[in-house]
Parts: sequence; structure tokens; C-alpha cells
Amino acid sequence: MNVALGGTFDPVHDGHRKLFERAFELGDVTVGLTSDELAPETRHVERYVRPYDRRKRDLEAELEPRAEEHGREFAVRELTEPTGIAVEPQFDALIVSPETRAGGERINEIRRERGRDPLELVVVDHVPAEDGERISSTRIVAGEIDEHGNLTPDRDGRGATRPE
Repeated sequence: MNVALGGTFDPVHDGHRKLFERAFELGDVTVGLTSDELAPETRHVERYVRPYDRRKRDLEAELEPRAEEHGREFAVRELTEPTGIAVEPQFDALIVSPETRAGGERINEIRRERGRDPLELVVVDHVPAEDGERISSTRIVAGEIDEHGNLTPDRDGRGATRPE
């Protein structure tokens, strides 16, 4: 099975790791990583997003051991539009979180319009942080939690602009 998922992954956290784990359980994985131009457009909160090459390096470091553990292949490709790679014919499944399910449904509409079979949408639940709220990159960047969801009240977050 060929599995797709996409995101900005800045920074990678345990919620992302749960998505990756499920993807590799199902098959070979292609991750669409938002381009430097697209990344700010996909944010609900304005914040600095690290450059694509740094995010790709960190993402590949996360994916490599999981691929090896499951005997799978993976690729990271640049996303320049929100529907990204998942409209391409080679994919069978799309990993989504509860809040991105609607985007997956839109991708399936596009696939149908193009005469392609819809993808199996695999919804992976959020990972809760220590306080019961979901782990998110936005919360990590704000300094509220770390990548594992531990509360970090004494840590300063990352600002909305590139650090000097």
C-alpha cells in the first residue's frame, strides 16, 4: 500500500510520531512537507516556521528508523499547494488527524473529478499533553509544552518572526 501524509512538521512532536507510526504500519510512505511559501498559509497562528531544508532534515531523521523497523520505503516531497501530492494516482491511503479530515475529503473529491479512486482516509487521534489538551507544534513553539507534551512553564517560546 502507498500511504501519503502531509504537514509542516515544525517541530516534530509525539502527535506527528503517532501519524508516522500508523503510516508505516500500512505501507510505504510519502510525506508532503510544506514549502517555505506554503507553510505560513497553513498556520492558524502567525509564527516563525523554520526553513524547508532544516525541517526536511529533522523529518527524515524521524522517519528513517520507523521505515527500517517496518521494512518500508519512504520519501519526503515538497508541498507547494494544500492538496499536494495526495491527488496523484499512486496513493491508496491518506493519514489525517481529526482536524485535517475535511481536507482529506476534499482531496477525494478532486481525485473523483480526475477519474481516480478515492483514498482510504485513516484518522489518527491526537496525543494529549500533560494537561489533557492536544500536543501541537503551535503550543511547543509558544513555550507551553515540549515535544512530548510535558508542561514547560519556565520556557520562552519562539516568536512570530525569524529569530535574529
